[in-house]
Amino acid sequence: MSLPSYHNHTVFCDGKNTAEEMVLAAIQADMPEIGFSGHARMPLDPDWCMTAEGESEYFESVSALKIKYADKIKIYVGIEQDYYSAPVSYPYDYIIGSVHALDVGDGKLIDIDLDPEVVRRNVEEYFDGDPYKYVEAYYDTVSNVYEKTKCDIIGHFDLVTKFLDVDPLFSEEHPRYIAARDKALKALLENTHGIFEVNTGGIYRGYRKVPYPNISLVTELYNKGARFVINADSHRTESIDFMLSPIASELENNGVPYFTSLDEVLEITR
Repeated sequence: MSLPSYHNHTVFCDGKNTAEEMVLAAIQADMPEIGFSGHARMPLDPDWCMTAEGESEYFESVSALKIKYADKIKIYVGIEQDYYSAPVSYPYDYIIGSVHALDVGDGKLIDIDLDPEVVRRNVEEYFDGDPYKYVEAYYDTVSNVYEKTKCDIIGHFDLVTKFLDVDPLFSEEHPRYIAARDKALKALLENTHGIFEVNTGGIYRGYRKVPYPNISLVTELYNKGARFVINADSHRTESIDFMLSPIASELENNGVPYFTSLDEVLEITR
């Protein structure tokens, strides 16, 4: 039996397959559970978020699939709530809290993870060409993501590093990067349930060689009290269980446990 994954997207936002196609792929992969986490609406870019009408259909459709496939797989309907998303509108089973954008003043939001060239331009235009000022703004926002979203799981904590393998704009070893990251981690560990995802989506899409966060940081976080789920952040059927088992083995080799049931997570967070 494969592992579960609770960070998955469908055609209701920026995924490539329907929810039912994703469920059938998960069943084919012998996954015991699957969760859907459609992107909540944002003023930044509706093309990769659900619309108000789409969110209603998303909630109803996945809720129906929970019943239709109840004898084959456990299905959860959740949402990926961005820091700048509209308030939650439906009784979702769970919330993933993420930061995909930054406020650069006057309510203007900029994407942080769509294109490395766009990131460089934004750093020049809005952060005085200082990539560490950009990093600090990101982690300042992340540090408050729980307060804003009341999430059950903290999504891809270090998403700001997405493009470093293809465009090394800054270094994760730089003192300012480490200080900004650790300040956010301290805030999240003190003020949340401390449940982070280990996300393999950046590897599948060819941007990274390691998950968010990398295993070294996961181990460090575990030693400070964090707990983990492993998620594929899948946007298509082909990646429904991408690298879940190899990452699980890495965690086990480092003495880091992980949740294999969302109900166990929700017993802590709800």
